[in-house]
Amino acid sequence: MDRTEIASHRGGAFLWPENSLLAFRKALTWPAEQIEFDVHASAEGEPVVIHDATLDRTTDGSGPVVAMPWGELQRLRVKGTGGECLPHLSEVAALIGPSAQRLRLEVKADAEKRPYPGLVARCGRLLDSLGLKPRTIMMSFERPSVAECASVGGFEQVVWLVDGPTLHGTATAELVRECEALGATEIGVHVKGATEALRDALRAKGLRLSVWGANHGDTIHRALMLGVDVLATDDPPLAIELRRSVKRMG
Repeated sequence: MDRTEIASHRGGAFLWPENSLLAFRKALTWPAEQIEFDVHASAEGEPVVIHDATLDRTTDGSGPVVAMPWGELQRLRVKGTGGECLPHLSEVAALIGPSAQRLRLEVKADAEKRPYPGLVARCGRLLDSLGLKPRTIMMSFERPSVAECASVGGFEQVVWLVDGPTLHGTATAELVRECEALGATEIGVHVKGATEALRDALRAKGLRLSVWGANHGDTIHRALMLGVDVLATDDPPLAIELRRSVKRMG
């Protein structure tokens, strides 16, 4: 439990509008170690910070993110922010960069689960230009994107995010082998699927285990007691307080 870092998931989605500059500013006021966010590509490949492949749920726009050029996307407003614009990766990086926290960046795919051509490389170049590449954890569910992150190199960690069907339908040893084959240094799973067996198998190979979905007291406590390397949470203040409590009791 002493080694578990906390990542503010989408900036802290229970508390502030997800993947917004407002959320990231708020998250930076809490002593978490990482800020997690998502990136899709605009029509010309610019890295746009948003979770969904479409604009409808979280902005005043509609349709696929990839259907619009950045010049139009940057004029859209994120719901609940009082009029703040949809962020570009460069804006998020500039905000987090001067802090002690690190960037936990999930490279998304389009609505058909197809990786965006060139998006990983573009993110890498931008982060490298800002001196933030070694402080960035790159993640994806898509195997080609994970392998590309590893190939680009220079990131703090490369995380293969494993969905439920893959996790439950694949032997632990095979998951570890695939993680290594992809060049990833960490597997991320939903907190309910995390086990001591997976944790131990990964650590035996010098690899890491992270979880998402640790958003309430019971799931946060479970992640802390498992001693996962990182827990991503929509409620960073709660996770920070529970981590303090667990350490005091320990």
